Amino acid sequence: MATITGETARAYNDLVEINKTAAKGYQEAAEGVSSPDLKSKFSELSQQRAQFASELSQHASQYGISTEDGNTVEGVIADAAAAVHRGWINIKSAITGQDDSAILGECETGDATALTSYETALKSTELPTEARSVIEKQHSEILSAKNWITQQKGNR
Repeated sequence: MATITGETARAYNDLVEINKTAAKGYQEAAEGVSSPDLKSKFSELSQQRAQFASELSQHASQYGISTEDGNTVEGVIADAAAAVHRGWINIKSAITGQDDSAILGECETGDATALTSYETALKSTELPTEARSVIEKQHSEILSAKNWITQQKGNR
C-alpha cells in the first residue's frame, strides 16, 4: 500500500468539499432555471457530484483518511470560495429573473474551479494508483459537463 501523506489527505478533503458544494450549486441552478431540459440536466449533475463526493470519501477511508473534518486551511479556503460561488448563483438568479444563460455561466465557472482542483490533485506524485484512477475519471466527467454547459451557453 502506498504511503499516505498530508498532501494526499488534503487532495481528498478538497475534492470531497468541492463536489459537495457542486452538488448544492447544481441543485440551486436546477431550481433557478426555466428550461425543463436544463432543470433535468442540472439535477442529474447534482446527483453525479454527490456521488463523486461519496466515492472519494469511501476511497479515502480505505487509506485511513477522514474527509468529514475538512478543517485543513486549504479545505476552509476552498469551502469559503465555494460558498461565495453558491451565493453568486442565487444572486444572479434573483437579479436576472432566472436568466438561464447567466446561471449556465455560473455553473461553467464552478466546473472550471473544480477542474483546477482536480488538476492540482493529479499533479501530486504521492497519489496512490487507485486514487489517481478515480480522480482522473471524475475529472474527465466534470470536463465533459463543463463542455456541455459551454455549448448550451453558446446556444442561448
